[in-house]
Parts: sequence; structure tokens; C-alpha cells
Amino acid sequence: MSTSVIGFDRLKDEYPLCPDFGSIYSEVLAGNRRAHIDFLLRDGYLFRGSTLCIPRTSLRDFLIWELHAGGLAGHFGKDKTIALVEDRFYWPSLKKDVIRVVSQCRTCQLAKARKQNTGLYTPLPVPHTPWSDISMDFILGLPKTSRGHDSILVVVDRFSKMAHFIPCSKTADASHVAKLIFKEVVRLHGLPQSIVSDRDVKFVSYFCKTLWKLFGRQLKFSSAFHPQTNGQIEVTNRSLGNLLRCLVGERPGLGIHCYYHHEVCL
Repeated sequence: MSTSVIGFDRLKDEYPLCPDFGSIYSEVLAGNRRAHIDFLLRDGYLFRGSTLCIPRTSLRDFLIWELHAGGLAGHFGKDKTIALVEDRFYWPSLKKDVIRVVSQCRTCQLAKARKQNTGLYTPLPVPHTPWSDISMDFILGLPKTSRGHDSILVVVDRFSKMAHFIPCSKTADASHVAKLIFKEVVRLHGLPQSIVSDRDVKFVSYFCKTLWKLFGRQLKFSSAFHPQTNGQIEVTNRSLGNLLRCLVGERPGLGIHCYYHHEVCL
């Protein structure tokens, strides 16, 4: 954490008076770290390991909000927001404060649907290496952008859970979809051993099946809208839908950058 951020200088004056860090700060400043071996002072700032200690001020809520809804954030849930905050900062009531701030987010309340009980999964074979087994699906019915995109091709690595969100068009044929896969996935990760998808006409077309057969790869089909078999792609689609609703609701008419290596222009 850079200590040159505007507004962070005031932390040095807050440490001695803070109920959470006052005594720790005084003892570490006096050179007594035996009782607080995890804490250290650096340029006047108190750190716990590599995370910056934040005194009990309104700055705590501001930092949580920035990592939840500002900048590169995408209104992720409480667990992801806690992980983001804990990676950078520390204070004793961090988790409790994150849950409180996220539960008060109006955008999340309006944009996110409640989880549904989809029943027991019938899981696919567990992959053993990244990008050897992938899942594909489309999100359709989106407003058309200036570049003619009205759909998103979602590609998920079943091993690492990493996802690529690729802008495309509903009218794209199987040939164009294959080119997108090679450009945005194969180019970066190599040819997968298997591909799981529902029975979309683009995936079951003769061209697509022949193409992957020539490469010695296997297409595996699940039933459409059947999360019990391939729930991973359905969960990713729901997360992407939540992300788009939150960002579009806050900034209508502006481009959305999905920070999974690709720009989805909506």
C-alpha cells in the first residue's frame, strides 16, 4: 500500500487515539513488539503483516465501498468484498463492517436476484489441469451496442473457474463462433481436450462438430437450462448478469469493462 495516497496522512494522527490500535501503536512506537509481533511501523503507518491498519474512522466504510462498488469493483457479494478488503487492510471488526456496508447497497438490492434451489448436481468428471476442459454458453437478448454486439459468449475453465466474456452477435453462425474460440481462448490457453455446452444450434451444427473432431477434441452436450449437470456455467452467467445490471444501472449508456481480460461493450 502506497502511503502517498491523498487523505491517508491523517491516519498517523488517529492511531494514538484509536480504541482498536492506540495501545498497540504506543508499544510498537516504543520498540516493544514482543506482545505484538505481527505489527510494525513503516513511515509512521501501522501495519499488520503486509496490510495497513485502519483506525476507527469513517475511512473504513469509504474503503469498503470503493472495493465493493467503485473503480474496478463490480458489486460482488460479501465474501469476495471481504477478501478484497482483507488483502489490503486490517481492523478487528472488518468482516462485520463489510457485511453491514454490502447489505446496505441499494444497487445490489435492486439488481441481484435471490438464489434458487436447483437441486442436487450430477457432476461432470473433475478436470486435472487448467484449460483442458471448458464450458461454453451464450447470454442473449442484450441491447445492441454501437459495434453490433447483442450477446456474450461465456467460456469457463472447469478447473480454475477462470472465465472469458466474449462479445458477439446473436446472428453469428457456427463458423464465426469457432473463430472467436480460437482467437480468444485457444490463442491464450491452447486447445482444450473437451468442451461442454448445451444443445444450442451453433454448437450442434455439422461444421462445429466436424471442426473439433478434426482436432481430435470432444464436444459434450448437456441439456439446455440444466444446472444439475453443468451448474458452473449457470453460476457464472448469473454472476455476469448481476455485474451487468449493477454497472448498467449506475452508468447507463456507458461502456462496461468486464475485467476478465476482455471488454464487453454494453
